[in-house]
Amino acid sequence: MSVLLDIIAGVREDMETRRQLVGLAELQDRILRTAPPLDAWAALGGDSAERAELKVIAEVKRRSPSKGDLAGITDPAALAAQYSDGGASIISVLTEERRFGGSLADLDAVRAAVDIPVLRKDFTCDEYMIWEARAHGADLVLLIVAALDDAELRSYLALTHQLGMNAIVETHTAEEIERAVAVGAKIIGINVRNLKTLEVDRGVFAALAGSIAAGPVVIAESGVRDVDDVRHYSAHGAHAILVGEALVKDSTPQERIGEFKAAGALQNHRS
Repeated sequence: MSVLLDIIAGVREDMETRRQLVGLAELQDRILRTAPPLDAWAALGGDSAERAELKVIAEVKRRSPSKGDLAGITDPAALAAQYSDGGASIISVLTEERRFGGSLADLDAVRAAVDIPVLRKDFTCDEYMIWEARAHGADLVLLIVAALDDAELRSYLALTHQLGMNAIVETHTAEEIERAVAVGAKIIGINVRNLKTLEVDRGVFAALAGSIAAGPVVIAESGVRDVDDVRHYSAHGAHAILVGEALVKDSTPQERIGEFKAAGALQNHRS
């Protein structure tokens, strides 16, 4: 079994446990009492004729399958506030518990602490998780093309938009990009980490990004260590970068975000 499939098996099991405690009807009732979602598409420069400023999606991430423990993060809200103060456009919150040490409680804490869009970053494998994300205040969800068939991808994306949210549609190959474009993805992530082997190849972004026609926001995911990596992604067409490890291990993450944004501003971007 690949790492991705193994993770999803655990995610599905944990989701079913939560569903026994909180049914769909209760989530839908909560949504009626939840503030409307923020416009993540606009936050990423989606409505801009020129996307000259590189956007940073900063991640609250305690650990990962590839690196193990990264940071304790006893106060995810405080970390998210630092990210926001540093100029992040979106806060990404890992809610997968077994491999990443996240939770919906982290999402709740971050949502209450910042006034910018929040991504529930998890391995979405059921529509219930999309309703759940909105009930907890998320403005975006992650849809991984490799984990979904075309019918699921189209249905989940439609539900996301129905709820007023946006989705980052994550891809790893040219074929997955074609599938993302075919379902009308407005925000496409290119993850340079192979989710079957966990190996990182930063060259994957340069090889794939040029195949995406003007229109979608393009996000470079994984592998950001320093400003050189940011310049590399930016030069090859990234409108935004998603950064976790480099920020959670840094004592001054707000300063690092500023450096990343400045490095991206030196490059040319597609409109």
